[in-house]
Amino acid sequence: QVQLVESGGGLVQAGGSLRLSCVASGSTFSINDMGWYRQAPGKQRELVATIASGGSTNYADSVKGRFSISRDNGKNTVYLQMNSLKPEDTAVYYCNAIIWRILELRYREVWGQGTLVTVSS
Repeated sequence: QVQLVESGGGLVQAGGSLRLSCVASGSTFSINDMGWYRQAPGKQRELVATIASGGSTNYADSVKGRFSISRDNGKNTVYLQMNSLKPEDTAVYYCNAIIWRILELRYREVWGQGTLVTVSS
């Protein structure tokens, strides 16, 4: 069993910064792609950023230039650096990973529990 645990959310004023972390834990697995999604009240979950195992990244237009995704494969961790935060960034942010389960010989998609980011004006 593999679990993702997010941290780093909180309350910040517009223009401020936050760094989210997501750590994958478990055994007999390896991580392929990782990403961050977010969901605001009354809205659908949307892609924020993804990072492939080789390091290539992809961002939603709404966060491009302000957010940066990175990963530390040795620590099984993905980060989301959020700068110039806006009130519209307020949402629950979820970590996502595609993992290879070695013993099962299959890929699985895993989600974290989410961390709340609130940006005040």
